[in-house]
Parts: sequence; C-alpha cells; structure tokens
Amino acid sequence: MAEPGAAALTTADGMPLRAALARASRRARLRAALLVAPLLLFVLVSFVWPIGQMLLRSVNNVQFAANMPELTAWFAANPRGTPVDEAAFAALAADLRLAAASRTVGTVGTRINYELPGSRSLFTATGRAAGGLEPPYREALLALNPDWGREELWTVMRGASARYTANFYLAALDLRRDAGGGIVRVAPEQRVYVSLFLRTFALSAVITVVCLALGFPVAHLLATLPVRRANMLMILVLLPFWTSLLVRTSSWIVLLQGQGVVNNVLVALGIVDEGGRLSMMYNQTGTIVAMTHILLPFMILPLYSVMKTIPPAYARAARSLGATSWTTFRRIYLPLTVPGIGAGAMLVFILAVGYYITPALVGGASGQLISNQIAFHMQNTLNWSLAAALAALLLAAVLLLYWLYDRLVGIDNMKLG
Repeated sequence: MAEPGAAALTTADGMPLRAALARASRRARLRAALLVAPLLLFVLVSFVWPIGQMLLRSVNNVQFAANMPELTAWFAANPRGTPVDEAAFAALAADLRLAAASRTVGTVGTRINYELPGSRSLFTATGRAAGGLEPPYREALLALNPDWGREELWTVMRGASARYTANFYLAALDLRRDAGGGIVRVAPEQRVYVSLFLRTFALSAVITVVCLALGFPVAHLLATLPVRRANMLMILVLLPFWTSLLVRTSSWIVLLQGQGVVNNVLVALGIVDEGGRLSMMYNQTGTIVAMTHILLPFMILPLYSVMKTIPPAYARAARSLGATSWTTFRRIYLPLTVPGIGAGAMLVFILAVGYYITPALVGGASGQLISNQIAFHMQNTLNWSLAAALAALLLAAVLLLYWLYDRLVGIDNMKLG
C-alpha cells in the first residue's frame, strides 16, 4: 500500500504539513533578517552612505550655479565656443549684484579660485562695485578689471556652472582644461598630486616589505615557542595597541631627531662626528620607521595565526627525505604561510596608504602622503570636492590592487586568523 504524500499529511492542529513547513521557513528567514538588520543599518550609515556622499561630492559642486543663475543660464543656452557677448556680461553683472546683496560673492569667487588661483579677489572687489554698473556691461566690467576679458576665466566659469563636472578629477591628476576646453597638463611647478600618489604607494610598499621582513621571524618564533614563553612574547607584540598613537609617534621624534637619542649615542661612540649627525626625522626615513613600528603587529598576527596551524611533522618529514633546511623552508614552510603573508601584506599596505597623522608629524615635506593633502583640502582650503576626488582615486587604486591580488593569488587563500 502506497504511503501518503506530504500534501496529505497534517499537523496536530489540522494544518497541511507542507504549508506548516513553508510557514516555519518564512518565520526563520524573517527572524534571520531581523537579527541582521541592525548590522546592515550600521554598515549603510557608517560605510556606504559616507562613501556615496564622497563620490557625489567629487563630481557635484553647486556653489557657482546656485549663486550665478543668469550666467549659468547663458552658458546653458550657448554651447562651448560661442563668443562672449554683451548678454553674457549683462548676466554676469546681474549675478554679481545679486551675490553681493546676498553676501555669497565670496563663495562664488572661492569656487572659481579652486581652478584659477587669484580669482576670489576679482569677484569680491567687483561685487563691491557691482551696484554702480551701467550698460554697456562689457566696457563697465573691463574698466573695473581687465581680467574679466580673459578667455581662461570664462572657460573656468563655464565648467563651474555645470552641476556635475569631472574637473576635480582632472585637478587630482594634475590636469586642467585650456581656453578651448581641451585637457592639458598643468604647469610643472603645479604638478603635485600624481607624484604624491606615486610616493604614497612606493612608501606603503616599502613599509609592507619591511614589516614582512621583521614580522616573519617574530611570528615564527611565536608559533614555535612553548605556550608560556609565546604568551609573554605576544604581550610585547600587542603592547603598542595599548599605547596612544600620538605617544608612539612622538617617541620616535625624540629618538630620531638631529639632537635625539640615537644621534647622541652615535656621536658618543665616535661613529659620526658632531657635524655629521644623521637626518632621520622630518623626511621619508622618519615616515618609514614610525609607520613600520605602528603597523608591524598587523603583519605579525596574520602570520602567526597561519604558522600556528602548520604541523612540525612536515619539516621533519622533509629532512628525513634528505631536504636541507633551506629547501624545507622554500618548498614546504614558505608556501604554507602564503595565506598569512597575503593577509598581512594587504592589511599593512591598505592601512599605510590611508595614514596621515604619522606622516604629518614625522614626514616633513618629503615624507607627506596623499592622505595629508586630502586632510589639507578638507580642513584648510575647504575644497571638499577636490578632497573627495583625491579620496575616490585612492579608493579606486586600492580596489584595483585588491582585484589584482584576487586574480594572481586568490582572495580565498587569505587568512586573517
């Protein structure tokens, strides 16, 4: 006799078994979604939303368009290459009067000053005299300041009138638009950001390699020592986490400066003379030393977590088959530690790329990183759009390196613990 199907079975309260199972499954999914919802909300608010705002800010700036409506409308009605006529100067004069009355002419000038230095004073000075302007406005504005006839100024104002622009990304790559709207490189003395990007990635790579060279033997020692001694050594590894970052960085200033402890010891030992003190602070050397000290635990811990799982029997088996210590290390031990090396290198490199406190304190002019320029524009020039463009390019570069690592090594082979 055939057994009844699932549809024919019922629960104790008479509900079909299939319907009861489906309802239980829906309840389980709802319960799981409710448990994950706070974490998802936290990620959206603290991570996704700020990054989205940063990306929007890098291409969106309405300081000019919002305060110069007449001139913005003229730019929209007249394509690039249209001669600047009397109507354009009339729109400019009307907007300058409006901006002066609403006390936003400085904001407009600041926006243009981002791309054409020296323009803010032009706008503010003309704004103060805008109330007395009479037609013809071209002659009146040129009489106030001949710079109003510069083709480059009108090109910049046309670009600023657009609510969405790629000009901040051009500036972040040491590029600009010429009078005809074409993309050209800025003057050699103004090329700052590309070299800073290259320096940032070069110093971060050096710091990563130094951390690997110092952290690998320490992690191996931690993994092979008896538990009691390994725990004592682990406390020393974790000790920097219990000390303020500012204190650690300031300690290196005391140690490495020209009249610091290290130089005094070298002079006392006769290794260098008084006039030959080593320059180890406020340059790239200071940045590398201080950041290596700060980031070294982030290399040791992933390496240790992987090395701890490698059975010592593998090395003994290799030696019993005639392999030398170097061969055992190169062909057995090192390949097994690749997941820890990859995790530590990625962690240290990404943290080094984004550091700005330590380079600001010990880096000097040659040890500054791109993050210091981002902070400078956020805090001093208030050019948040350029800061956002620099940050977006930095984020894109890190994501590209992450993708390359996944293609070459495989992200599945990375182990953080």
